[in-house]
Amino acid sequence: MKLATRIFFCAFFIVLVLHTHPATSQEVEDEGEFNYDEKSEKGPSRWGEIRPEWSMCGHGTMQSPIDLLNKRVEVVSHLGRLKRSYKPAYATLKNRGHDMMLKWEGGAGYIQINETQYVLKQCHWHSPSEHTLDGRQFDLEVHLVHESSDGKVAVIGIMYKIGRPDSFLSSLTDHLEAITNTNEAESVAGLIDPRNIKIGSRKYYRYQGSLTIPPCTQNVSWTIVGKVRTVTQEQVKLLRVAVHDASDTNARPLQPINKRMVHLYRPSDPKDD
Repeated sequence: MKLATRIFFCAFFIVLVLHTHPATSQEVEDEGEFNYDEKSEKGPSRWGEIRPEWSMCGHGTMQSPIDLLNKRVEVVSHLGRLKRSYKPAYATLKNRGHDMMLKWEGGAGYIQINETQYVLKQCHWHSPSEHTLDGRQFDLEVHLVHESSDGKVAVIGIMYKIGRPDSFLSSLTDHLEAITNTNEAESVAGLIDPRNIKIGSRKYYRYQGSLTIPPCTQNVSWTIVGKVRTVTQEQVKLLRVAVHDASDTNARPLQPINKRMVHLYRPSDPKDD
């Protein structure tokens, strides 16, 4: 076989493989290939260059996180209350490399958006917060990641400032300390009830964005809870120390909003804010 013919068949095979193995919509579970140091070749501004399937991190126009500026927000009533139907399920606490992830086995209930059910798969924490409210960044942000039966992703984000302890994190302290004191990447957390992740407000922001870590998949439905809750400095520190990555942060920088709409659902009764 001539060289030119062999090259043609090799190229054809590569194209075939790329098209029959689409990029996954899920966040990577081994975060060793990237970091949060902007001076590094693996830093946030270079994520899109590390792997071909991560190109959206560099070229996407609907990336997250964003700043939820008041002047950009349209107050609406048609979104309605956030519909959550969670249930206890067995979970594992895992060190992914730059964050701690609590992964439920088999799903732990769902949220419903526009008649579509998104099953709760996992939650993880970023410090400081990735999203900001009118330019203000907070001390911690938890992401509850959900997935529909056809692979669409919806994430609920809750931000925290330093104050009283967060009861849900308090319930995970022993497991976080166990990982901190060993080189093990996982700890069986047992039966965990996601209903214990308190929201405390019916007010929320809604916009279309992306995953905030590679592969930065877009068309993610984001719901950011309007109330900022509290967490202690020790709880934030424990989440960082448990990871063992010698970094003080795992927050992706803000991304351009690019004329996207941000909706704010605000209930008519002020007591529900």
